[in-house]
Amino acid sequence: MKEKAATVSKELEVKKKARWMESLWENVKSLAMVLAAVLLIRAVVVEATVVPTGSMQNTILIGDHLFLDKILYGPQIPFTDVRLPAIKNYKRGDVIAFRYPVDPSIVFVKRLIGMPGDTIQVKQKELYVNGNLVQEPCVIHRDSQVYPDSEWIPREARIRDNFGPVTVPPDHYFAMGDNRDESLDGRYWGFVPKENMVGEPIFVYWSFDAPTDVWTATDISDRIRGDVDILVHFFTRTRWSRMGRIVSGGCGERN
Repeated sequence: MKEKAATVSKELEVKKKARWMESLWENVKSLAMVLAAVLLIRAVVVEATVVPTGSMQNTILIGDHLFLDKILYGPQIPFTDVRLPAIKNYKRGDVIAFRYPVDPSIVFVKRLIGMPGDTIQVKQKELYVNGNLVQEPCVIHRDSQVYPDSEWIPREARIRDNFGPVTVPPDHYFAMGDNRDESLDGRYWGFVPKENMVGEPIFVYWSFDAPTDVWTATDISDRIRGDVDILVHFFTRTRWSRMGRIVSGGCGERN
């Protein structure tokens, strides 16, 4: 009897362990499926990003967290060179998100200034597209200084206010920031390849008033300090009025 009871107990233990392993495997499969779905949505449908600099002020502020619409513009299928058909075409004046040509791991948000084939020129801070002066209601200039187009002026200053003319090549775009005097944009690094285009911002889902170094910190101690600062001041420095604000194509708030 004792041997039979021991055998039954052992069988129950084996079955219990098998049920536990089966339950664990089902949980792992469920988590893997959820993770795969999230990654697919992020890669193809929508992506979240934070704007760390003031190059688009006051359309988009430092610390604005945005959802980016990717599906409308033919997103690239992960791990392939294939792009889905575009539902919507980019047009001049759109606020766009793209991977920085110099470092594709970084997503930039700027305004689309030039389409393929357009000729772009900046003269005395004013923008000309195909020889026509463009009225830019969203652009701000925080520096009244206008640097002349002279070889005696450093290139970075000269091309800020007098740039081009340049022609946008096929399958490329030209982008500039609305905060025109303080924007690292196409005047300095060139054109955006079509394959670098991500989509357009949909709306601000959260906005927190913190300086650029909080959002761009790479050192672990700086990142921890930034996270603690966000936790401590979450309620007082969250820009509640900006949450849900539509930014695509608009000018946002102006000072």
